[in-house]
Amino acid sequence: MKLLVNLAIAATAVAAFSASAQTITDIKANSPYSAYVQDARGVIVRDPFGLCWRTGYYTPADAVPGCDAPLAPPKPVEPPKPVEPAKPVEPPKPVEPPKPVPQVTSEKVTFAADAFFDFDKAILKPEAKVKLDDMTSKLKDMNLEVIIATGHTDSVGTDEYNQKLSIRRAEAVKAYIISRGIDAKRVFSEGKGEKQPVADNKTKDGRAQNRRVVIEVVGTRSVTK
Repeated sequence: MKLLVNLAIAATAVAAFSASAQTITDIKANSPYSAYVQDARGVIVRDPFGLCWRTGYYTPADAVPGCDAPLAPPKPVEPPKPVEPAKPVEPPKPVEPPKPVPQVTSEKVTFAADAFFDFDKAILKPEAKVKLDDMTSKLKDMNLEVIIATGHTDSVGTDEYNQKLSIRRAEAVKAYIISRGIDAKRVFSEGKGEKQPVADNKTKDGRAQNRRVVIEVVGTRSVTK
């Protein structure tokens, strides 16, 4: 009976030692050489009481934290590295609004020849010059391509005479437009005589409408939408 009691006490002690050993934290031996007994993993072997087993070559200089703490002070804790300030986020670049797309512009202006010229003449009247000045001033915001001045007459007189008169009047308009600073290479003139009437030549009012100068302007203009 006494023998059974002793065996029970011994088993309890072994279990206690085993439980204590399981709670002990593994301590790595110094590499490549260590003055402590170590297993195949490089972990220092400890007795059931948690004490590290030294070899015969042990000196105080070989002490490691966890085994001989008073002899080997813990390594100083490195201060945390300063955190670099975050770089400021650049604001997105403003989106440029789309540029207006130039649009092709074609304009026709018709002037009564009687208001531009005296009877049977090809010299511009002062009031005709005022109207042409107003027209050319409106071309400043246009990328001008071409201006065509076309003279027309009524049916009174011969075809040959009316053709020449229409050309002279168209050329007079062309010359004045060029004198206002318009590129001469972009200004043209032509005469149609009585060939393209817009009204009946049998009436006084119809003949007045046929005596005309048509100015056509072609170019591009930027239109803001």
